[in-house]
Amino acid sequence: MSQAPQLLPLTPGRLGDFRRLHAQGEGGGWCQCAAWWAPTWEGWSERSAEHNRDLREQVCAQRGGDGFLFYQGSEPLAWCQTAPRDWFAKLVAQFKRPADPACWMIGCFFIHPQRRRQGLARALLAAVLEELPSYGAARVEAYPRRQAACASDLWNGPQELFRQAGFEVLGGDADRWLLGRSLRLEA
Repeated sequence: MSQAPQLLPLTPGRLGDFRRLHAQGEGGGWCQCAAWWAPTWEGWSERSAEHNRDLREQVCAQRGGDGFLFYQGSEPLAWCQTAPRDWFAKLVAQFKRPADPACWMIGCFFIHPQRRRQGLARALLAAVLEELPSYGAARVEAYPRRQAACASDLWNGPQELFRQAGFEVLGGDADRWLLGRSLRLEA
Protein backbone atom coordinates (compact mmCIF):
# COMPACT_ATOMS: atom_id res chain seq x y z
CA MET A 1 0.00 0.00 0.00
CA SER A 2 1.49 3.35 -1.00
CA GLN A 3 1.65 6.19 1.47
CA ALA A 4 -0.54 9.28 1.10
CA PRO A 5 1.05 12.23 -0.69
CA GLN A 6 2.77 14.74 1.56
CA LEU A 7 2.37 18.51 1.14
CA LEU A 8 5.59 20.50 1.64
CA PRO A 9 6.23 24.21 1.03
CA LEU A 10 8.56 25.23 -1.77
CA THR A 11 11.83 26.36 -0.24
CA PRO A 12 15.17 27.16 -1.88
CA GLY A 13 16.25 23.64 -0.85
CA ARG A 14 13.34 22.10 -2.81
CA LEU A 15 13.87 24.17 -5.95
CA GLY A 16 15.58 21.20 -7.64
CA ASP A 17 12.47 19.07 -7.07
CA PHE A 18 10.31 21.92 -8.44
CA ARG A 19 12.46 22.06 -11.61
CA ARG A 20 12.50 18.27 -12.00
CA LEU A 21 8.70 18.13 -11.77
CA HIS A 22 8.15 20.99 -14.22
CA ALA A 23 10.65 19.55 -16.72
CA GLN A 24 8.13 16.72 -17.26
CA GLY A 25 5.59 19.08 -18.78
CA GLU A 26 4.91 20.41 -22.22
CA GLY A 27 7.68 22.84 -23.12
CA GLY A 28 10.16 21.16 -20.75
CA GLY A 29 9.51 23.57 -17.89
CA TRP A 30 9.43 26.78 -19.91
CA CYS A 31 6.98 28.62 -17.63
CA GLN A 32 8.52 27.82 -14.22
CA CYS A 33 5.29 29.13 -12.69
CA ALA A 34 6.49 32.67 -13.34
CA ALA A 35 3.42 33.96 -15.20
CA TRP A 36 1.87 35.89 -12.30
CA TRP A 37 5.31 37.27 -11.34
CA ALA A 38 6.02 38.79 -14.77
CA PRO A 39 5.18 42.51 -14.67
CA THR A 40 2.65 42.36 -17.54
CA TRP A 41 1.14 39.88 -19.99
CA GLU A 42 2.70 41.85 -22.82
CA GLY A 43 5.49 39.75 -24.32
CA TRP A 44 4.82 36.82 -21.99
CA SER A 45 4.84 34.21 -24.77
CA GLU A 46 8.14 35.56 -26.10
CA ARG A 47 9.98 35.11 -22.80
CA SER A 48 12.69 32.48 -22.75
CA ALA A 49 12.81 29.54 -20.36
CA GLU A 50 16.00 31.09 -18.96
CA HIS A 51 14.19 34.35 -18.13
CA ASN A 52 11.47 32.38 -16.35
CA ARG A 53 14.01 30.24 -14.45
CA ASP A 54 15.82 33.42 -13.35
CA LEU A 55 12.54 34.92 -12.16
CA ARG A 56 11.70 31.68 -10.30
CA GLU A 57 15.10 31.81 -8.56
CA GLN A 58 14.56 35.45 -7.57
CA VAL A 59 11.17 34.59 -6.08
CA CYS A 60 12.67 31.74 -4.04
CA ALA A 61 15.58 33.90 -2.88
CA GLN A 62 13.39 36.86 -1.91
CA ARG A 63 10.20 35.16 -0.72
CA GLY A 64 11.37 31.68 0.25
CA GLY A 65 8.73 30.16 -1.99
CA ASP A 66 5.23 30.72 -3.27
CA GLY A 67 3.53 27.39 -3.13
CA PHE A 68 3.55 23.74 -2.21
CA LEU A 69 4.91 20.56 -3.72
CA PHE A 70 2.95 17.32 -3.27
CA TYR A 71 5.28 14.33 -2.78
CA GLN A 72 4.90 10.56 -2.92
CA GLY A 73 7.91 9.48 -0.90
CA SER A 74 10.77 11.55 -2.33
CA GLU A 75 9.13 12.07 -5.74
CA PRO A 76 7.36 15.37 -6.47
CA LEU A 77 3.98 14.58 -8.05
CA ALA A 78 2.35 17.99 -8.23
CA TRP A 79 2.68 21.70 -7.53
CA CYS A 80 0.26 24.41 -6.45
CA GLN A 81 1.26 28.07 -6.53
CA THR A 82 -0.27 29.84 -3.55
CA ALA A 83 0.91 32.87 -1.62
CA PRO A 84 -0.44 36.13 -0.24
CA ARG A 85 -2.41 37.69 -3.08
CA ASP A 86 -0.92 41.14 -2.47
CA TRP A 87 2.52 39.84 -3.50
CA PHE A 88 1.28 39.70 -7.13
CA ALA A 89 0.96 43.27 -8.43
CA LYS A 90 -0.16 42.19 -11.91
CA LEU A 91 -2.92 39.98 -10.50
CA VAL A 92 -4.12 42.65 -8.05
CA ALA A 93 -4.27 45.22 -10.87
CA GLN A 94 -5.90 42.86 -13.38
CA PHE A 95 -8.78 42.04 -11.01
CA LYS A 96 -8.85 45.44 -9.25
CA ARG A 97 -8.55 43.82 -5.82
CA PRO A 98 -8.22 45.88 -2.65
CA ALA A 99 -5.22 45.25 -0.41
CA ASP A 100 -5.92 42.36 1.94
CA PRO A 101 -2.99 40.69 3.75
CA ALA A 102 -5.21 37.79 4.89
CA CYS A 103 -6.22 36.88 1.31
CA TRP A 104 -4.11 34.32 -0.54
CA MET A 105 -4.22 33.34 -4.19
CA ILE A 106 -4.04 30.05 -6.02
CA GLY A 107 -2.27 30.91 -9.23
CA CYS A 108 -1.61 27.57 -10.88
CA PHE A 109 -1.31 23.83 -10.66
CA PHE A 110 1.11 21.45 -12.27
CA ILE A 111 0.44 17.72 -12.10
CA HIS A 112 3.06 15.25 -13.34
CA PRO A 113 1.78 14.15 -16.78
CA GLN A 114 1.73 10.46 -15.78
CA ARG A 115 -0.38 11.27 -12.70
CA ARG A 116 -3.09 13.37 -14.36
CA ARG A 117 -6.76 12.34 -14.28
CA GLN A 118 -6.27 10.43 -11.02
CA GLY A 119 -7.79 12.96 -8.61
CA LEU A 120 -4.44 14.42 -7.61
CA ALA A 121 -5.44 18.06 -8.29
CA ARG A 122 -8.48 17.64 -6.04
CA ALA A 123 -6.37 16.07 -3.27
CA LEU A 124 -3.70 18.76 -3.65
CA LEU A 125 -6.27 21.56 -3.47
CA ALA A 126 -7.87 20.02 -0.35
CA ALA A 127 -4.45 19.74 1.34
CA VAL A 128 -3.55 23.34 0.43
CA LEU A 129 -6.88 24.69 1.72
CA GLU A 130 -6.35 22.82 4.98
CA GLU A 131 -2.80 24.17 5.36
CA LEU A 132 -3.29 27.85 4.44
CA PRO A 133 -4.88 28.99 7.73
CA SER A 134 -1.66 28.00 9.54
CA TYR A 135 0.08 30.64 7.37
CA GLY A 136 -2.43 33.34 8.38
CA ALA A 137 -4.74 33.05 5.37
CA ALA A 138 -8.41 33.75 6.08
CA ARG A 139 -9.56 33.89 2.46
CA VAL A 140 -8.33 32.49 -0.84
CA GLU A 141 -8.97 33.38 -4.48
CA ALA A 142 -8.48 31.48 -7.76
CA TYR A 143 -8.52 32.65 -11.39
CA PRO A 144 -9.47 29.84 -13.81
CA ARG A 145 -9.98 30.56 -17.48
CA ARG A 146 -13.53 31.05 -18.67
CA GLN A 147 -12.90 29.07 -21.87
CA ALA A 148 -10.09 26.52 -21.97
CA ALA A 149 -9.24 25.85 -25.61
CA CYS A 150 -6.83 23.05 -24.72
CA ALA A 151 -5.38 21.21 -21.71
CA SER A 152 -2.49 23.68 -21.42
CA ASP A 153 -5.07 26.43 -20.76
CA LEU A 154 -5.96 24.69 -17.50
CA TRP A 155 -2.80 25.76 -15.67
CA ASN A 156 -4.96 27.82 -13.29
CA GLY A 157 -7.13 24.78 -12.64
CA PRO A 158 -10.62 24.21 -14.03
CA GLN A 159 -13.47 26.24 -12.56
CA GLU A 160 -15.34 23.09 -11.53
CA LEU A 161 -12.42 21.98 -9.31
CA PHE A 162 -12.77 25.17 -7.28
CA ARG A 163 -16.57 25.17 -7.27
CA GLN A 164 -16.55 21.63 -5.81
CA ALA A 165 -14.18 22.92 -3.09
CA GLY A 166 -16.62 25.63 -2.02
CA PHE A 167 -15.38 28.60 -4.08
CA GLU A 168 -17.96 31.14 -5.23
CA VAL A 169 -17.87 33.48 -8.22
CA LEU A 170 -16.75 36.95 -7.11
CA GLY A 171 -16.39 38.42 -10.59
CA GLY A 172 -13.68 38.23 -13.21
CA ASP A 173 -12.71 39.68 -16.53
CA ALA A 174 -13.29 38.64 -20.14
CA ASP A 175 -10.70 35.84 -19.89
CA ARG A 176 -10.83 34.58 -16.31
CA TRP A 177 -13.21 33.96 -13.45
CA LEU A 178 -12.47 35.45 -10.05
CA LEU A 179 -13.44 32.82 -7.49
CA GLY A 180 -13.09 33.00 -3.72
CA ARG A 181 -13.89 31.37 -0.44
CA SER A 182 -13.34 31.80 3.26
CA LEU A 183 -10.93 29.49 5.02
CA ARG A 184 -12.28 29.96 8.51
CA LEU A 185 -15.73 29.99 9.96
CA GLU A 186 -16.52 33.55 10.90
CA ALA A 187 -17.65 34.01 14.52
